[in-house]
Amino acid sequence: MIRETNKASILLLLLLLSSCNSDVIFTDSVVMENNIWELSNMPDFSMQIDDTTLLTNVFFTIRTGSDYPFRNLFLFVTVSSPDGNRMTDTLEYYLADEKGNWYGKGFGDIHELNLPYRTDVFFPHRGTYLFKIQHGMRIGDLPGIYDFVLRIERSKR
Repeated sequence: MIRETNKASILLLLLLLSSCNSDVIFTDSVVMENNIWELSNMPDFSMQIDDTTLLTNVFFTIRTGSDYPFRNLFLFVTVSSPDGNRMTDTLEYYLADEKGNWYGKGFGDIHELNLPYRTDVFFPHRGTYLFKIQHGMRIGDLPGIYDFVLRIERSKR
């Protein structure tokens, strides 16, 4: 009986150690109050970079409800680096096909979709990087948005 317990403990320890080897180096989310993304609400994410040689992939995750009125989403993404440089991208993502079928995975009313932003990039300066996100849709208050996530992972290359 003691041997079986030791085997189980060792197996559990090995599982825990292997799960600690995650490729995610940063993740943060912003919950939209009342499931509405107001135009004036520009989520910002601060990330500290110490390893300037690390190759990464940057993703967004968005969770929407069936009351989201569009099949696409425009974003203005501004990234500020520690040396003061800023870069702004205008992006369009499709959240559903032309028949209204949502991409990604869903449960009930909620649909979650991972949106790739940049792949195989490195951050060339040590310090704090700031990501600022604004929706670029033609209406000010965008209903049906539950939350928005920024996730940065190690590249598999």
